[in-house]
Amino acid sequence: MDRADKKDWIASLHGELMSAASVVVVHYDGLSVSEITALRRSMREAGAQFKVTKNRLTRLALKGTEYEGIADLFTGPTAIGYADDVVAPAKVLANFAKENEKLRLLGGGMGETMLDVDGVNALATMPSLDELRGKLVGLLQAPAQKLAAVSQAPAGQLARVFGAFGSKDAA
Repeated sequence: MDRADKKDWIASLHGELMSAASVVVVHYDGLSVSEITALRRSMREAGAQFKVTKNRLTRLALKGTEYEGIADLFTGPTAIGYADDVVAPAKVLANFAKENEKLRLLGGGMGETMLDVDGVNALATMPSLDELRGKLVGLLQAPAQKLAAVSQAPAGQLARVFGAFGSKDAA
């Protein structure tokens, strides 16, 4: 990679990190190509990105972002996961790390908050943004459904009374 390519790569990663809601740093020592491909696929499905990084270039890309504090995590064979959704990269990487001991969580960042391994695992257990939206919609719809059921109950009772009188007269 020549100097111009390195500058472009640093600028590109810097822009992506500026817009990321969270970043998770992992060691991927010993993962096969098929395992990394499967991990990248699951990250894309969750709306996140996974990149194997060059440590020195990544430290340069971190300058001027909220994630400058995680620069010391970049030693050895590192990769990063990041996304606009705060929970997505942590959730996918933590689940993959449980299934495969070759992937080790190192830490990460969420905005200006730096996370250790326990923080990343705690973030992974939180519901995703879509799950929270679904719960909120369910909570908002529940009172409307109950109100509709209560308001329809007296009319239903009157209809049953009239039906009973009608069948009594017919008999």
